[in-house]
Amino acid sequence: MSQELKPITFPMEKAIFYIFPDYCKGCGLCKEKCPNGVLVWSEKLGVYGTPTVKPKDEDSCIACNICEMVCPDCAILIERIRQKKAL
Repeated sequence: MSQELKPITFPMEKAIFYIFPDYCKGCGLCKEKCPNGVLVWSEKLGVYGTPTVKPKDEDSCIACNICEMVCPDCAILIERIRQKKAL
């Protein structure tokens, strides 16, 4: 019996932010290391009953991937959106 992990998805200007509540323990490292202060606590609870994070708005994230890199539980995935170059 396998369980499908479903992320909460936040489409943003430069990336799509995915948070996996089944992995997030609410440690806050991602919030602490975000250079733009994009992440805030959400109402959704994680694996230990602690709050998970979410982006506060869709245009302040620069898609630097620091939150994804510092997450000790691999609960965050940042999928960059390729910008089309103007000709």
